[in-house]
Amino acid sequence: MNKDIKLNIIDRKGKTHIIQAPLDMNLNLMEVCKMNNIGVEGTCGGMAMCSSCQCYIISDHKLPDKNEDEIAMLSESFYVKKNSRLGCQLFITSELEGLEIKIAPN
Repeated sequence: MNKDIKLNIIDRKGKTHIIQAPLDMNLNLMEVCKMNNIGVEGTCGGMAMCSSCQCYIISDHKLPDKNEDEIAMLSESFYVKKNSRLGCQLFITSELEGLEIKIAPN
C-alpha cells in the first residue's frame, strides 16, 4: 500500500508545487502546506477560526461536506468563492490523490 499521495498546489504567487503527502500521519491539508513552505500560515492551528489556510479546489474531487465551523468561518472571510475550503478541515486520505488546489489570497 502506498503511504503517500500526490497533491498539486498553486501558491499565492502562481507557482505550482507537486508534493507528496503522507497518509500515515493524520495530517490535514494546511499542515502539509506548512510542512512544504507553501505560504500557508495556519494561524489558529487548524481550529477553523482564522481562514488563513483558505484554498480553492480546482480538481473535481469528491470532498467531505463542510462542517458548521468551516461554513461559519468562510461566511466571515474575504475572497471566498464557491469552491473555497479551509485546508485545516481537509484531512489527507487516499481519496485526495491528485487533488489540485490554489491558495486563496491572504
